[in-house]
Formats: sequence, structure tokens, C-alpha cells
Amino acid sequence: MVTLRVIVDSVLEGSPRGVARYTEEITRALIATAPQDCDVEGIVAASTDAEYGELRRRLPGLAGLHKSALARRELYAAWQHGLTTVPLRGMIHSPTLLAPLRAHDREARPGDQVVVTIHDATPWTSPDSADRSSWQRAMAKRAAKHADAIVVPTHAVAEELEPHLDLGHRVRVIGGAPSLRLPANREAVARRLGLPSAYLLAMAGLQPHKALDALLAALALPGVPDIPLVLAGVPTGPRPLGAVLAEAGVPDGRVLSLGLLTDEELAVAMAGAVAFVQPSVAEGFGLSVLEAFSLGTPVLHSDVPALLEVTDGAGVAVSREPRASYPERLADAISATVVDPVLLERLRVRGRDRAKAFHWRDSAEKVWQLHADL
Repeated sequence: MVTLRVIVDSVLEGSPRGVARYTEEITRALIATAPQDCDVEGIVAASTDAEYGELRRRLPGLAGLHKSALARRELYAAWQHGLTTVPLRGMIHSPTLLAPLRAHDREARPGDQVVVTIHDATPWTSPDSADRSSWQRAMAKRAAKHADAIVVPTHAVAEELEPHLDLGHRVRVIGGAPSLRLPANREAVARRLGLPSAYLLAMAGLQPHKALDALLAALALPGVPDIPLVLAGVPTGPRPLGAVLAEAGVPDGRVLSLGLLTDEELAVAMAGAVAFVQPSVAEGFGLSVLEAFSLGTPVLHSDVPALLEVTDGAGVAVSREPRASYPERLADAISATVVDPVLLERLRVRGRDRAKAFHWRDSAEKVWQLHADL
């Protein structure tokens, strides 16, 4: 029996949410696509019995669960410095940069493999915006030295990493896929959330690279249709949401912040929106854009290379530069789109078609093939 050990700690950590969802979905798909005489085990930081049970519930089919003696914070620090009690035997796959990276003899033991995932280049291009940017840069440096392969979600990320890391020919592009599903009680969920009859939807991140301030400034400009903006998620960032709203001059009641949502609630909010807006000026993949596509929601997004790669013309792209006039271009795109039913329907059709090109099963099969190639 050949075992692929996946580091599933991000599922419990839950932040960033996109990384947590990626980890959960790719692990489920790896379990479902395991070749004959292969299975999947999990590796996780020291946690509570309830958390171990939650992992097994969310990842049915795990053949085993290796429980580190170190708690999450200590595990991050130990692996950053190459200290680990996890035996480097067999295949280890990390959906993040959290991995036991240290020197191992690839020629003597070709079955011993460590593969990591780098989701975006923001730790280098926007270090003030990225979560754990210094830790990620340190782990990426270890990965460049010790990892057998590095997975990235788009060709754009691979190109953005080139000036910062010497990864050679070890990079593989393996993206994610949409997974949100509408619940049967969609209308009841919408009422409970207090969703308006018509609204724009955006994610609530206030980190500089998310450029939510540019979207808010766009909504405050004269001539923009008076349509409310709904924010999904917790608006974390260097400044509170209220201060950003006040600075942008957004009228009271124009923005509704829903806070942290379940996957079903997010699906309902996304499916009911007139359009989903992703104003980010740096992204690695754009999972939320794909989720919107799959639910038939038109998308407006920046011209970040990764988003252009993922959308392939199925959304309305808005130029980020020059940055000073970015809000005006966002305002023009919103104004031209939300009042045009023909364009909205065309975007719905194109988005659904584009979403069909992404499947978690395909991603998992590429991961299995990667380890087989190694």
C-alpha cells in the first residue's frame, strides 16, 4: 500500500478562508481519486479531540491521522527552522507552505517526496498585505532548497515568483475549482441574512492588495447606480471598516456587512447578487470568481494576470493602472454592466461555461500524477 500524507492543518485553522477551502477540497478529491493500492492520511498539529473528530467528519475516507506533538504555533516555528518529528518517509503533500522541509537523498530514496503549494506572490509583491509574509518567505526559501516540487495555482503566479525564488523546473500549475452549492432553503437563508432585492457582492478583506477602498470610492462617485454593496466575510485589515467607508464618502446604508458566512450562506449571497466584484490588485487564483461563475453570477474584476488567466474573458476586466483613477474605471464598469440586461445574461452564460473547465477531481489527479512522476 502506497500512502500519500497530506498536511491538513489549514482545514482547522480556517484562515485565510480560501486556503482552508482549497486544503479541504483537494484532500477530499485526493481520497476520492486514490489509485488502486494507494490511500491518503492526514498530518495535523496537536489539537483537541473535538477538532480531530471534525477533521475526520469533513474528510471522510482518511486512512489515518498523524497528530503532531506540537501545537499549531509551535509547529509553524519548528518547521520554519527545519525541526520536525514527522518521519520523511514516503510521499508528503502540503496544500500550503507548511511542510517538514529538510535535506533528503532523492536518489537513494526516490519514494520520499515533499511537495508544497505557493498560492500567490503577495509575500514578495505586497508584503504588508500578505498573511504571515515573513514566515511564508522563509518557508518558500526552504522549499526552493528542499522541496521535490512546488505547486502553484496559475501560470501567472509561476511567473511572478521567478524573480524571487529559484525553483527551476520543479513548478507544476494545478488550480482549484468551485465547490459552493445552493441549499434547498435558499429563500429562507436570503431572508435571514437580510439581503436586498438587488445588490453587488464583494469579499470583505481590507488588506491593501484587496483594493476594497477603490470599490467603495467608486460607489461614492456621482452617476453610479444606487445599488447597495454586500460584503461577505470579516473585514480584517489595518483600518476598521467604518473608517474606510467614511473616507470613501459612501452614504449611510449603502454597504451591508454580513460577517463570517457558512458555505451555504455564501452561496446564497453570491447567487442572488446582480454582480460579484473582485477589485484586488494582486491575486494568485481567484477562487471566489470561479464560485460566482458556477452560480451564474456576472463578475467584474481587475486585470490582475491570475484573474485574467482564470476568467479567460468570461468577466468584465477593469484596468488597475493608473491606480489613482482606478475607482473611476470601476465606477464606469459597474454603471455600464448593472443596467444592461443583455450584457448581464451574456456574462452569466460565459461564466457558467468557464466554471465547467475547473474540477477538483482533475486537480487531484494531477497531484497524484505529480507524485508518480517524482
